[in-house]
Amino acid sequence: MPTVAEWGTGADEFERKEPPLPQHSLNDLLSVATDAAYIAGRRTLAYFNAEVAVETKADATPVTRADREAEEVIRQRIVRFFPGHSVIGEEQGRTEGDPDYRWIIDPIDGTKSFIHGVPMYGVLIGVEVKGRASVGAVYLPATDEMVAAADGMGCTWNGRRARVSSVSSIEEATLLTSSINGCLNRSDAYERLLPRVKLSRGWGDCYGHILVATGRAEIMMDPKINPWDCAPLLPILREAGGHFTTWQGEATIWGPDGVSTNAGVHRQVIELLKVERRKG
Repeated sequence: MPTVAEWGTGADEFERKEPPLPQHSLNDLLSVATDAAYIAGRRTLAYFNAEVAVETKADATPVTRADREAEEVIRQRIVRFFPGHSVIGEEQGRTEGDPDYRWIIDPIDGTKSFIHGVPMYGVLIGVEVKGRASVGAVYLPATDEMVAAADGMGCTWNGRRARVSSVSSIEEATLLTSSINGCLNRSDAYERLLPRVKLSRGWGDCYGHILVATGRAEIMMDPKINPWDCAPLLPILREAGGHFTTWQGEATIWGPDGVSTNAGVHRQVIELLKVERRKG
């Protein structure tokens, strides 16, 4: 029988209080996130360079059977180990649950690259713990790279420690973006950065951000972003010694845009982005 402390009083009757929700370690969350990202990523390879049918969603973005199957694989994995947690997925939307643990999924980030047979796409899984982006896993199936991190646990790249580069000036930096046209149409920021950097490329989507986290580039700009596009990036960049923020310098996955940088050029880049002159 429950004790008095386990009961509360209602207006007309006693009501039993719900037991406290279990606490989960970051290591447990990270283990499931990396496992789910890997399994889902391997599923996508069955459709990569295989002339998969493409549909157009209401927001005019493409989606394939691979996207939907990969998200389902991830959700099944989460439900198996953490059945009460909240989930947000790009393809299936929200599943309400424990607000202290929120999983945010992008089954294929870089669907346009995937459709065109370009290997720069990835499976993204992030976990917010009590509102903080605390766990992240990004698996790049076509190159078989897993980059993962959790608060205080560091960042790994295929099991090895991952660190951003030591470049300390924009003039020595490599600049990446998911959308050159998107940057140019938004403001003058990209135009002002472009002539200053050592190298610029269009290695975009999650692939570009992971290049920054693993020391292979220094600046990755996204002029428009959704939370599922960046949920794992904030903890990954933070634990790798870099930064993921909005163009205004706020460390959040809920902003309208995103930029990843190493530590050495972060301040210089944010100062430039803060004074961008918007177009249109």
